[in-house]
Amino acid sequence: MKLSDLLDSNGEAAQVEIVGLSADSREVRPGYLYAALRGSHLDGTTFIDDAVSHGAVAVLAPPGVRIASPDAYLVTDANPRRRLSHLAARFYGAQPETVVAVTGTNGKSSVVEFVRQIWSSLGRKAAALGTLGVHGNGLEQQGSMTTPDPVTLHYLLKGLKEKGVECLAMEASSHGLAQFRLDGVGLTAAAFTNLSRDHLDYHESYEDYLFAKLRLFGEVLPPRSQAVLNTDSDAYEDVANICWARGHRILSVGTKGDLRLRTQSPTAVGQELVVTYEGETYAISLPLIGDFQASNALIAAGLVIASGVAPFDALNALGDLEPVRGRLELAGHSAKGAPVYVDYAHTPDALEKVLSALRPHAQNKLHVVFGCGGDRDMGKRGLMGRVAAKNADSVIVTDDNPRSEDPAAIRAEIVKACPGAQEIGDRQEAINAAIGLLRVGDILVVAGKGHEQGQIVAGKTLPFDDVAAVKAALKSAGATP
Repeated sequence: MKLSDLLDSNGEAAQVEIVGLSADSREVRPGYLYAALRGSHLDGTTFIDDAVSHGAVAVLAPPGVRIASPDAYLVTDANPRRRLSHLAARFYGAQPETVVAVTGTNGKSSVVEFVRQIWSSLGRKAAALGTLGVHGNGLEQQGSMTTPDPVTLHYLLKGLKEKGVECLAMEASSHGLAQFRLDGVGLTAAAFTNLSRDHLDYHESYEDYLFAKLRLFGEVLPPRSQAVLNTDSDAYEDVANICWARGHRILSVGTKGDLRLRTQSPTAVGQELVVTYEGETYAISLPLIGDFQASNALIAAGLVIASGVAPFDALNALGDLEPVRGRLELAGHSAKGAPVYVDYAHTPDALEKVLSALRPHAQNKLHVVFGCGGDRDMGKRGLMGRVAAKNADSVIVTDDNPRSEDPAAIRAEIVKACPGAQEIGDRQEAINAAIGLLRVGDILVVAGKGHEQGQIVAGKTLPFDDVAAVKAALKSAGATP
């Protein structure tokens, strides 16, 4: 593609052929455009000479940057991150016809997967993209970031389109929104789940974190689009105000929403919901446990409705939903019949919701095993300890992903706020010990890592899967698979 086509320009740019894009000088090949982005740890402008030596024929950079070599065309922009996203969108071109995005602290992975499942059940060729990777319509690809960098993202979008995917549901993380990774994606609708403390190691404040989320509705989603908002979130009014200013059509979901949850009753395998929408009443047997799962399912249905599907079809499909990997995933039962769940809950709010969701199903004691990550928001450690102490009958504090921090120091911060908790650093041993405590009528949840396949310790990622660890512990304790 000619650089002039990427930039809507002519002159010298019409003579420059672009064969690829990259923000990593090490990945630059002859004919590439190199995006010299300034980050919190590295300044991409210092690698311009390296990129040109690898064959970059164009460089995107902030104003004021100069290139020593006459062999590369310089493109300047006050917001090079956003410009790169738009260049990537134009370079790769194709995207699925319908793309919806979901933001919020908790529930993003579940909502996008539920949206995919609903679309698929209705005969649509659909996929989901986010923390769990890319999957659906015969596609399976592991991911490492909730929202990929823009070059990778638009490469994936083109690939999905070429493989016949008509509909895509994707996660929109606060990092991805703050770094303009989703700009250039042609969104049909977007949803907001909730907002609570998270990622304050990256965002300067809670308000900055909220602002990043609001970008999805105030800047990325085209004006006069569809917005699906959770009325039961304290941040609902903030998001709704942005949507009204942008001219979006709001489909509110929740106990006070347009798509309204009237009643819910727990069952042995899920819950019975009564929902109303546009004057119609729907009785739904949802095969998922917990208030937050009901909320996620209804937000997903709202997004599907916003994408053009009939409400009757979207809502009735909820009865066939399957659990999402690592989200209140039933990993097995103890020899005495106690269920053991694995969940990704790694924030105070998420942990409280998981424990609250399981409490009605526990005829006896509710047990939890969890820890907190290192090199991340330290302030939530004590908060999570207090949540566990308040909502569980038995607590074991273990290691999560300590990264470069001292694991014992992290555990100590949690235990300080959780009197009576047992401390077992080795995660497998902690799970073994918790399963050994289970009696008839008990429930255990292993929280924090969910779908993750590794544990990050001292700069190394060691193989570890909570579900596999639970299954191994159950087998050793005499449980029948």
